[in-house]
Formats: sequence, structure tokens, C-alpha cells
Amino acid sequence: MTVIAVTGKGGTGKTLVSSLLIYFISRSGYKILGVDADPDSNLPDALGVEVKKTLGDVKEVFQVSRDKIGSMNKEQWLEGMIYSEAIYEFEGFDLLVMGRPEGEGCYCFVNALLRNILKRMVRHYDYVIVDSEAGLEIFSRKTIESADYVVVVTDTSKKGLETARRIKELSNELKLKFKGMYLIGNRITSEEAEKKIRDFAISEGFDLLEILPYDERVVDLDIRGEPVVNLSEDSEVYKRMMRVADHFLNIRILDGVIEWQKSLRLKSS
Repeated sequence: MTVIAVTGKGGTGKTLVSSLLIYFISRSGYKILGVDADPDSNLPDALGVEVKKTLGDVKEVFQVSRDKIGSMNKEQWLEGMIYSEAIYEFEGFDLLVMGRPEGEGCYCFVNALLRNILKRMVRHYDYVIVDSEAGLEIFSRKTIESADYVVVVTDTSKKGLETARRIKELSNELKLKFKGMYLIGNRITSEEAEKKIRDFAISEGFDLLEILPYDERVVDLDIRGEPVVNLSEDSEVYKRMMRVADHFLNIRILDGVIEWQKSLRLKSS
């Protein structure tokens, strides 16, 4: 299982990157779970699919019903609800929308159950791609297991770069051991802007994964309310995001070789 978290300041293109990653990797035949962890829940629209219930809705039902469950195994009941109500199966991928943060009331018990359930569930997938809320809160709360790879999306704005810097700092503060932490520069309009992103990546210790140019066709799809996965194949954003997907497909193969070599060394020792 490979967990990729896509994060950054709101409005910088997290959902663009997440949806195209899901789209391209799904075409390789791997079993994928997309997770929309952003409270704005734009990932279904970007993928061109519809969901009616979120994980937050299931939590609400469980919080109301838990006293009526009686001696029934509460974790199994909640797991069944998630599979039947909150995970949607589409062509090439499954999708789980987390929903907005809960309102009043204590959810400590529910969250503890969810952590255990989601930990088991994600292991059934080859890739888990998370369209995160800004920052790394979803991992600091450990609702989902820590990511293997983090992709931080930013534009050249001061707020975008500051958020990217804070995410890097937070990952160090929390001592999160990622296999890789990447930067993608989005909506880049000039050589000067590209240099700014490249210099920032070097100064902050990011691996620069890709530079995505500004593309009117992306804006046009958004204005017309069409999925970003309908982007034309001759779009430079389309081509470069395909390269990003290829990177994670190749790195999975490399990770598999490394694990295989480790197992051989253990057997021979």
C-alpha cells in the first residue's frame, strides 16, 4: 500500500493534483482509494462523480445510535456502515469523503474506532490518495495512517509559500517519517515565477516534483462546472501530471524491490 497525501494552501490546486493522480494511476489497473479530507469536498466534482453521504454523516448516525446497538460489536457495526454508506465504488477507484468537522458533542470514542477501522481498510488498496485540508492535521490527528509520500502544492503567492514552509516545519515537529516530501508549483506564468519556485524548493529542502503552467483550459472547465479529468490530452498540465503519476508508479516498483531485498537478507541471516 502506498499512501500519498496532497496538501497546501487552499486554492493552490490540491484537488487538481489529487484528481489527476487518481485518474492516471487508476488507468494502470491498481486498486485505488481516493480520500477527500478537505472540508470543501471538491474532489468528487473534479473526478466527475457524485456522493450522497460522507464519513461525517456516518459518524453522526453512529453517535445517535450507539446506545441502541446494545451488545452488538460497535466496531463491526460502524465498519459495516462505512462500507455500505460512505465508500463509493466507481470505475477504476473507490472514494471516501470525510465531510466537515463534527459539531457539538464528544467524538473521542468514535474517532478511536475510526482509526482502527480505516487502518484495516486502507490495507486493501494499492494506493490511497488523500486530498488533504491545508496542513497536516489529518495525520497529526492520526485519523488516517501517516502518509508514505507528501505532495505540497503551491503557487508563487506569499501565503502559498508560507503554508508550504509551515507544512515542512510541522512534519519535522511531529517527527513524521515520510519516504518523500515533494513540491509542485502550480499556475506558473513566467520563467521568473518558475525560478522562484525552484529557489524555494532548494531553500526549504523540498524535492521539486513538477512545475505546472497556468492553463486557461483548467479555468474554463472550472467555470463550466466540468470535471478536471476532462482536460485535453494536449494540455501541458495534463502531460506533466501524467509524469507525476508515472513517478509514483515507478517508485512503487522500486519500493517493492527494496522490500524484497530486505526479506531476502532477513531469511539469509
